[in-house]
Amino acid sequence: MALYPSLEDMKLDNMARAQMTQHQATSSAPSYALPHTAPGASAPLAQVYPALGDYMGLELSSDVIALNMPEYQIQTIQPGTVSNLIAPISSQSTTLAKATVTQAIRPIVLCKDRDGKCGLRLHSVNSGIFVCYVGANSPAALAGLRFGDQILEINNVSLAGMTMDQCHTLLKKAPANGISMAVRDRPFERTITLHKDSLGHVGFHFKDGKIVGLVKDSSAARNGLLTDHQLLEINTINVVGMKDKEISKVIDASPSVVNITIIPSYIYQHMISKMSSSLLKELDRTPAV
Repeated sequence: MALYPSLEDMKLDNMARAQMTQHQATSSAPSYALPHTAPGASAPLAQVYPALGDYMGLELSSDVIALNMPEYQIQTIQPGTVSNLIAPISSQSTTLAKATVTQAIRPIVLCKDRDGKCGLRLHSVNSGIFVCYVGANSPAALAGLRFGDQILEINNVSLAGMTMDQCHTLLKKAPANGISMAVRDRPFERTITLHKDSLGHVGFHFKDGKIVGLVKDSSAARNGLLTDHQLLEINTINVVGMKDKEISKVIDASPSVVNITIIPSYIYQHMISKMSSSLLKELDRTPAV
């Protein structure tokens, strides 16, 4: 089961894309091949993305997914494609396509604000470094970093085994511009677009940020929102750690189109337990780097 690409795969893919672009631009350019493939042979795309196996120590095997998140299924790997997770829509409508849940390692570049900060906090879990807080409208937020993402590298320095303080020191010493990161997306997240009705409702109920019910024939039900999922963002605003009343205010203040990002509660509870339940409260008093 292939869920995640590796860091090496991302770099290899970037190199291959650059070489392919150069090859297409220059008709006389020599042909390039990926490592372990003969010159002129096609790359083994179906094996470019090996399985990761766990996230913050949580096993993500097919059996664990089927037992704890039965609404998700693994798409059969076809030659030349990358396997994806497929989440069914909440209703039984045959006119709506199932949501594709993808995971990837992506490069991002961010800078510091006028105060010399990026606007995020990191936390060490199982020798990995994860984002536990992103400030609103901060450089980190604008670059696309989110709660639960794993940071693999900062300016080509591998973070494996580093402590939280060592990573924060690395960020503080980084230049003001051009800070590069390799980021592994948090698993199983989905972003769903909802539309408010005439009363300004989108059609779901939540408690402690967890979706507990859907309104029949509402936008939430029609567009594939699932219960037992945790709200992460609303129109790119991070709502992790917010009280329900505060989340409701964010929804009320949103325009008629509301984009919400959710993650299975099974994954979310594991994330919170690994980062400690008091961490979110502590972040209110701890400045971001």
